[in-house]
Amino acid sequence: MSPQRIVGMILLVVGVGLLLFGLNAADSLTEEVSETLTGRYTDATTWYILGGLAMALVGGAITLVGGGRTRSA
Repeated sequence: MSPQRIVGMILLVVGVGLLLFGLNAADSLTEEVSETLTGRYTDATTWYILGGLAMALVGGAITLVGGGRTRSA
């Protein structure tokens, strides 16, 4: 397995973890009170969700596309 695919898998796993952590935080009592009062999630929760989604997408793309074998002459 190529190093690029390993890095891609690590990014994918960490990204999914961050995304789940952000979505879990969005369901907390303090987050729901904040959302009710302000109409939006807190900055930390938003960054966890967006960062996790972006990292998971990049990791998935690297895992699927990157790391083809190269032949040396």
